[in-house]
Amino acid sequence: MAGKRRFDDPCGVARALEVVGERWALLVVRELLLGPKRFTELSRGLPGMSQNVLSQRLRELEESGVVRKRRLGPPVSATAYELSEVGRLLDPVLIALATFGSRLPLPPTDTPMSADAFALALRTTFDSQTSTDGSVELRIDDDVFHASVHDGRFEIARGSATQPDATLTGSVSALRSAVFGGRPLTEDIRVDGDRRAAERFVRLFPRPQPMPGP
Repeated sequence: MAGKRRFDDPCGVARALEVVGERWALLVVRELLLGPKRFTELSRGLPGMSQNVLSQRLRELEESGVVRKRRLGPPVSATAYELSEVGRLLDPVLIALATFGSRLPLPPTDTPMSADAFALALRTTFDSQTSTDGSVELRIDDDVFHASVHDGRFEIARGSATQPDATLTGSVSALRSAVFGGRPLTEDIRVDGDRRAAERFVRLFPRPQPMPGP
């Protein structure tokens, strides 16, 4: 990793930043938290990142042991990227950063939120005090996730659910409006299965309160 900036500091924070402190690095990790992705899928989830920079970051993260390649298939054989065991240690780091960031002002932007970023937002805003057990499948644009609540714990991962109570299909923007904006489940979101279960699910994620001003 010649040419990378170094802090020349023995602190663990400094050493970690030498690996994941470059621009976009942690966002690449974010896109892999819930399972492996192919290069094209990563690029789609990071529309503001050029493919050349994505290739560079993946190479650096792979050399650092944070990311590794794997073969997907059958039926379609393809190369994908996934977090290594070391890379998965960054999960609580991303959760903490997302929790902090969700309380900062939302800047005006035309860049859409990725499905994985939305899933991370669900993890950071889940309210265990109002939860009831159940499971749903989320079909968000071209991604599929299964989410479940059990004994006050929320889990979400990439892939289809097994006998979910309900399936919600829609865009990230439509689901964000329902979950964080309080909009009803309308024609923008297709609900299959138990509609009441779907309505309970989208109310489990209260919008974060902004940080107090100076």
